[in-house]
Amino acid sequence: MALSNEVGKKGRYTILQNAKGEIMIMMDSRAGGPENPRFIYDGSSTALLYRSQGSTVAFRDIDEEARAPLKAVNEVLVVEIENDDVEREYLVPTRLVKDVNNLIIS
Repeated sequence: MALSNEVGKKGRYTILQNAKGEIMIMMDSRAGGPENPRFIYDGSSTALLYRSQGSTVAFRDIDEEARAPLKAVNEVLVVEIENDDVEREYLVPTRLVKDVNNLIIS
């Protein structure tokens, strides 16, 4: 079941949930692989994926129906897509914070 979709200047993402409640996030591939990634979320319309020290992805406008499932999981499966092929996939632990927007530097 698709929970959320976004298309923006820097790419697109889709949040999916299977019957077991597990979450998968498909997104456009980024340069370099993940190093100790973390998915940071507060239950709002914005989340952050820290891929590595120099690579962070902001997910904005997360649909309301995706918010509770995202808060309920301990990890998400991230699948990076390049030219309609899977470039890489990896499990990312989730970390709940009070306000994810405090972590975003404009």
